[in-house]
Amino acid sequence: MKWVYIEDLSKHVSQEIEIRGWVYNKRSSGKIRFLVIRDGTGYVQGTIYSEKKDHPLFQKYDRLTQESSLHLKGKVKKDRRAPGGFEISVSDIKIIQISEDFPITPKKHGVSFLMKNRHLWLRSRKQNAILQIRTELIKAIRDFFDNNGFRLMDTPILTPSACEGTTTLFETEYFDQNAYLSQSGQLYNEATAMAFGKVYCFGPTFRAEKSKTRRHLIEFWMVEPEIAFAQLDDIKKISEDLILYIIERVLENRKTELEILERDIKPLEQVKKPFPRITYEKTIEKLNNKGRSMKFGEDFGAPEETLISEIFKQPVCITHFPAKIKAFYMQPDDKRPDLVLGLDVLASEGYGEIIGGGQRIHDPELLQTKIAEHNLPQEAYEWYLDLRKYGSVPHSGFGLGVERTLAWLCNTKHIRETIPFPRLLYKIYP
Repeated sequence: MKWVYIEDLSKHVSQEIEIRGWVYNKRSSGKIRFLVIRDGTGYVQGTIYSEKKDHPLFQKYDRLTQESSLHLKGKVKKDRRAPGGFEISVSDIKIIQISEDFPITPKKHGVSFLMKNRHLWLRSRKQNAILQIRTELIKAIRDFFDNNGFRLMDTPILTPSACEGTTTLFETEYFDQNAYLSQSGQLYNEATAMAFGKVYCFGPTFRAEKSKTRRHLIEFWMVEPEIAFAQLDDIKKISEDLILYIIERVLENRKTELEILERDIKPLEQVKKPFPRITYEKTIEKLNNKGRSMKFGEDFGAPEETLISEIFKQPVCITHFPAKIKAFYMQPDDKRPDLVLGLDVLASEGYGEIIGGGQRIHDPELLQTKIAEHNLPQEAYEWYLDLRKYGSVPHSGFGLGVERTLAWLCNTKHIRETIPFPRLLYKIYP
């Protein structure tokens, strides 16, 4: 008898098959016993029918507890009323292990309890749905760049220098010298872009930010494209195309999971390009008109980003930021040297920044000056300065945060649910 996964049941209607999984739920009604089984790819209901109260399958059914593991054999039937649209008429059950009392029951649990039991909470239906969508999101990102001629370049996790400022670095010993966990692969991406034209890196990044907001993780995943010869307008278009491609893929392939999450998909369906495009200064004006007092040079926080999303109802692209609130490598505007050619894309529905990037400085003397102004050790950036000495060109790129994007797509309240094992301020277990 063939072992199949629940997500493939549509290919085996009227066939005898075997499912291997865990008991999600069970109930009885007269001469029928119902088992809901999960196997990581989906959920299916198995039915056992007998006139005999002491039927061997009923005896096995009675032993089963939540999360007990088993092999279940039977015939696949179409049933629109059943979970997933299919049902299995059970002919045999092989019990692998009877689970002890599972701590996460259908009753409501507190967040602290659930986070302590994150390794078990992952088995719940909503957590499973979020992470299934995460899988789709990551595959869509890779497909977008792979299909558009980008080369994947793996960048170091251990680095000798900062990318996003020295105040959020995790420091570690690297034999006889100091090293840091990567804040971004961008600087290395700039080197590979000069070798391959257009590249992207995709991996974990780390920020030692003492923040407890619903939008921040200490360890998060980011995709970062970098393109030689590209300028600010080029990456505006690419960022829009990427976001739309991701939305289309998730809406097309993860309808079931979005339904499990009770996600209203209309706001996602209404996302169209071009996104509203506005400068930092114009954004400040709009916020002040809405009663949010802000001065030039102040960065946007969560309240401002939420208000911006209410104004536009679409993802919005903000550019031309004050140089003093952006990183040392940002290219100044020729007409306004106090501004840089930076780019932030804010998600709709109040989820804040999901893309940050811009055009990089390509002049070696200017970059050297900026390194000095930011009190960075030049010896750690000699290789980075080399990129401006040997065939320097304008180049641009950005980073998209996977977890913030996923929180938006799923309409989750807190970012901690968007990664299997979140790293939060003072929380590193399990």
